[in-house]
Amino acid sequence: MERRVVITGIGVVSPIGNDLETFWSSLVSGKSGVSHIDKPELADYDCKIAGQVRDFDPGPFFKNYKDARRADPFAQLGMAASVMAIRDSGVDFDQVDRDRFGCMVGSGIGGLITLETQHANLLHKSPSRVSPFTIPMMIANISSGMVSMEFDLRGPNMCIVTACATSNHNIGEAWRMIKFGDADAFVAGGSESTICPMGLAGFGNMKALSMRNDEPERASRPFDVDRDGFVMGEGAGVVVIEELEHAKRRGARIYAELTGYGVSADAYHLTSPHPEGDGARRCMEMALHHAKLNPEEVDYVNAHGTSTGLGDVCETQAIKRVFGDYAKDGLLVSSTKSMTGHLLGAAGGVELAACVKAITEGIVPPTINLDQPDPQCDLDYVPHTAREVKIRRALSNSFGFGGHNASLLVERFDG
Repeated sequence: MERRVVITGIGVVSPIGNDLETFWSSLVSGKSGVSHIDKPELADYDCKIAGQVRDFDPGPFFKNYKDARRADPFAQLGMAASVMAIRDSGVDFDQVDRDRFGCMVGSGIGGLITLETQHANLLHKSPSRVSPFTIPMMIANISSGMVSMEFDLRGPNMCIVTACATSNHNIGEAWRMIKFGDADAFVAGGSESTICPMGLAGFGNMKALSMRNDEPERASRPFDVDRDGFVMGEGAGVVVIEELEHAKRRGARIYAELTGYGVSADAYHLTSPHPEGDGARRCMEMALHHAKLNPEEVDYVNAHGTSTGLGDVCETQAIKRVFGDYAKDGLLVSSTKSMTGHLLGAAGGVELAACVKAITEGIVPPTINLDQPDPQCDLDYVPHTAREVKIRRALSNSFGFGGHNASLLVERFDG
């Protein structure tokens, strides 16, 4: 019998809210989380804007504050979202088999802030001043390891690192392991925190970042003709996914069913997407194939939609190749990055949360700042204002540097 996978818990920390409900309320109201960066060490950088997580205290999400202090900000965010997802799921770990409960909370970059800080200690002080916690604080897999140790989760534990596709790959491969029978449940998603000198300089010198410093709330503008780059964000998005019967036995509240997962490579360029969106097309088609759906059965696509010149056009082309005439005649598409900025390795987890809420609430979040659509971007991107419409199936796209593509398909759960 086919093993079905459902979503039973969601945790979000983002520039527009440090919990799921605040995040969702901000999305449907079209609120931007992009503002001037408040870190003095970044005051002289060309790009002065980002989507920062504010008013966040990691302490309550750890067994003690010492553990929180010994974690890089990306791991703090990952732990917080994981704890919220687990609490939201209502799972009682004394009533489940922890050997079959896995964890895959990835990061696209990992502890960049720790690396930067400790490298400064090495150069300007002495080797002895480098923290003995440097390596475990820095490595990208440590968030997943910390969550598994916090809850004694002894099932499969990994961290897939695929740049901005990280969350979707971690969730998708966890989905695959549940379907294959290697686990019954997972905590899965991604976290990121790279708003620091190295992060801002690295992306800035690539000319990838928006320089709309005088209008931060209007800087992230996917599909708009005046877009000038993405806005870096930080945060974490994590879900608890379970085999359906496992969830039913414990009386879990089920948000939605995860039915499709697509994965592909552009095999084209280090940072640019395939000009015809070929990898993105194949990725979406694979997700539809796994879900046994025709394209016109999908109601909403949460686009990768980064607000970059090439990326938005290539994704639009890919969507039109997959969905044909329906892409313009019935499909709704939006980019929530217009409000959150680009959360890099955390983006997919946060955006899957948006898809699930769109299904359960019957509201599609908008693409804000879409004042004048690029002529090459000619779909219904739900501009400016959220739209009340019944959503049964939603597809979430994430594409990363290196040509990594991942799509997740989630459906209303009807039992």
